[in-house]
Amino acid sequence: MNRYRHRLPHVWERLAATALIRRGRDLELMHRALGFATLALVTLAPLLIVVAAADPLARGGFAAWLADGMGLSGRSARVLTDIISPPPKVVGTTSVWGGIALAVFGVSFAGSVQNGYERIWGLPSGPWHRVWRQLTWVVALTAYLYQEVQTRTAVHGSLRIVLSIVASVLFFWWGQHFLLGSQVGWLDLLPGAIATMVGLIGLRGFSYLVFTPLILDNAISYGTVGIVLVVESWLIGVGFVVFGGALVGRWFCEHHWWTRAGRR
Repeated sequence: MNRYRHRLPHVWERLAATALIRRGRDLELMHRALGFATLALVTLAPLLIVVAAADPLARGGFAAWLADGMGLSGRSARVLTDIISPPPKVVGTTSVWGGIALAVFGVSFAGSVQNGYERIWGLPSGPWHRVWRQLTWVVALTAYLYQEVQTRTAVHGSLRIVLSIVASVLFFWWGQHFLLGSQVGWLDLLPGAIATMVGLIGLRGFSYLVFTPLILDNAISYGTVGIVLVVESWLIGVGFVVFGGALVGRWFCEHHWWTRAGRR
C-alpha cells in the first residue's frame, strides 16, 4: 500500500496535471465561464431567438433549440418552451436597426470567446479590424446550432450521434483556428476540439440527470426566475467546457503531443 502511495505523486507529475490546474487558475477559468454565460444570455440569445423565429421549418423556435442543447425532454422541455417561447411576430416587429444591434451584440460575444482563446495560447489580442472574423464566427455558430436542432427530428439513433460528434469537432476545430487568425496550426488545435466535444457530451448527460428535475422544481417554486437560473447555470457549464476544452488541448500538446513528436 505504501508503495502505491509513493507512486501517486510521480504519476501526477508525469501526467502534468499540476500544470493544467495552474493554467486554469491563471486563466480564471470559472470567471470566464461566468462572463460567457452572461454574454450568451444577454447578447447571443436575442439573436438566436430572431433566427429561430425566422426558421421556415418552424420546429419549435428558440425554446426547442435550448431544450435540445440541454438534453431536456418530456415535461421539462414543455415547461421550458412555455416560459421562454417568444411572441410569434418577433421577426415582423424587429426593425433594421434592431437587427444591426443584435448582430453587434453577437460580435461582442464572439470577441469574448476570441479573447479567451488568445489568452489560452498566449497570443496578443487581434486588431479591431478583425471584427469580420467575429461576425463570421457568429454566423457559423448559428448555422451549427441550427443543424443540430434539425438533425434531431430528421435523423435518429446512432447516425445522429455520429453527425453531432463530427459537426461539433469540426466547428470547434475550425472556430479556434479562425478566431486566432491562423496563428496556431491545425494539428495543435485538434486535441482542444476533441476535448470540447467530450466535455459537451458530459455536460449533456449531467444536464439530463440534474437539470431535468431541477427545472420542474424551480418552475413550481420560483416560476420564470427559477427557469432562467437553471438556464444560466447550464450556460456557465457550456462556457467552462468551451474554454476548458481549449485549455486541455494546449496542455495536451505541450506535455504529451509535442513531447512524443520530439521523441519521434
